[in-house]
Amino acid sequence: VQLGESGGGLVQPGGSLRLSCAASGFTFSSYAMSWHRQGPGKERELVARISSAGGTTNLADSVKGRFTISRDNAKNTVYLQMNSLKPEDTAVYYCKAAYGVMNYWGRGTQVTVSS
Repeated sequence: VQLGESGGGLVQPGGSLRLSCAASGFTFSSYAMSWHRQGPGKERELVARISSAGGTTNLADSVKGRFTISRDNAKNTVYLQMNSLKPEDTAVYYCKAAYGVMNYWGRGTQVTVSS
């Protein structure tokens, strides 16, 4: 099983990034996918979640209206489009796959929002 995040980097406040998480080694289309983040000195928190077929999404209040989660089951990839980024969005972003008691995590990608 592998989950590989990409797309992180340094961006100015108000900018945008799109994170990708490519999955392999399991039946991607059966798993709910989510993005989590852990900022400096903070606990890991849920940012966004999408159901296995993509029909249901949930976003944390702190990112509603700015972030969008989507998935392409043909490409075994989940995305996080992040717009209007703020310094408080600075964190390591992780993707997670969940199915029943099975949970897989990626290694994360750093997002830094700074001028």
